[in-house]
Amino acid sequence: MSTKSEPIPVAPGITRRTLVSGTAVMLCEFTLAAGAVIPNHNHPHEQVGYVVSGRLRITIAGQTSELGPGDTYWAPSNVPHSALILEPAVVVDAFSPPREDYLSNAKREA
Repeated sequence: MSTKSEPIPVAPGITRRTLVSGTAVMLCEFTLAAGAVIPNHNHPHEQVGYVVSGRLRITIAGQTSELGPGDTYWAPSNVPHSALILEPAVVVDAFSPPREDYLSNAKREA
């Protein structure tokens, strides 16, 4: 089943589209402007991501990597992570369990 959700600005230079959510996993697309910062944070959700385009420097559990198109990452549950966007980027993230705070524009699948 296909869905379309509206982009939501979440911070300067960061826009999120919650694409779809099931009972155990959620898929989101982030559009990121060069210079945008995702501050160090953690959450109970396991997070995996795929860089569609652009470049970013991501730090997970104190380890920093520079990522580009085709690269992936994993932030385990409750592990601090942050990012600096080096070039305009599009990233797709999956969260498990789904983030309740991102459900406002999600298509729910049963």
